[in-house]
Amino acid sequence: MTVLELRNVTWGPKRAPAILHDISFRLAEGEVLAICGANGAGKSSLLRLLYRHQVPLSGSIIVEGRDLWHRPAREAARIVAAVLQEQPTDFALTTRDIVLLGRLPHRQGMGPGVRDTAISEAALVRMDLSHLADRRFGTLSGGERQRVMVARALAQEPRILVLDEPTNHLDIRHQLELLRLLRGLGLAVVCTLHDLTLAAEFADRVLILDQGRVIADAAPDQALTEATIARAFQVATRIDRSGTSPRFSFQLDH
Repeated sequence: MTVLELRNVTWGPKRAPAILHDISFRLAEGEVLAICGANGAGKSSLLRLLYRHQVPLSGSIIVEGRDLWHRPAREAARIVAAVLQEQPTDFALTTRDIVLLGRLPHRQGMGPGVRDTAISEAALVRMDLSHLADRRFGTLSGGERQRVMVARALAQEPRILVLDEPTNHLDIRHQLELLRLLRGLGLAVVCTLHDLTLAAEFADRVLILDQGRVIADAAPDQALTEATIARAFQVATRIDRSGTSPRFSFQLDH
C-alpha cells in the first residue's frame, strides 16, 4: 500500500533559483528509503517538504491518498513524525518529558492521559532509555539525545517516519541497532544517510540527488553504481561486491 507519493515537486526559496526540481517517488508501508547525495544536493530541503516545514512551489505531496497541505497541521502530525539534527534547547526537561512531547498531536485534554503515558514508556523501553528516563536532557551524550528524539517520534505513532542523518552521534553498535529497529517498525521510513554502506545494507531503496534532481531511485545494488556515485559526489568510485555487503572506495578525480 502506497502511503507517500511525491508528484513532480519543485521547491526553492522566494525570489531565488529552485533547489529541488520535479521530484517524484512513491513509498509503500514498511518500506525504507535512503536519500543520498553530496552536500547541497537538496536532501534536507526534500525532508522539510515531507514534514510540512516548507510548501512546494509546484507539484503535490500525497499522504495516504490526500494532499499533505490539505490536512490540518495536527492531523498531519499524527501521520508524519520527524527526527531532525537540531535538538531541543530546553535542557531542563527530562528524557521522559521529551518523549511525552510526541503525544501532543493525540492529546485530548491539558495533560497526558493514561494511554499517552503508556505509549511513551513503551518508546523509552524500545530505545533502551528507561534507565535515563529521569535524567535531564542536557546531561545526556549526543548519542543518547539522538535516541531520545527517535523515541519521541515513535511515541507520536506515525505512519511515516522522516529522519535527517539519524546515525550521527551514534557509535557503531547503536547505528546498527537503530537501523535494524527502523526496518522492523513496519512504517514507511525516509532517511538521509551519508554512509553509503549503511544505505546499501538497510534500505529497500536508495534515492540519489544531484543538484536537486533525482538521478537514481532503485534497489541499493541498482542505485549505488560506480557511475552514479561518481556523478553525484564527483569522485572516482570502486565497489567490491564479493562479500555479504558492498565495500566502497573513493578517489578524487584530480
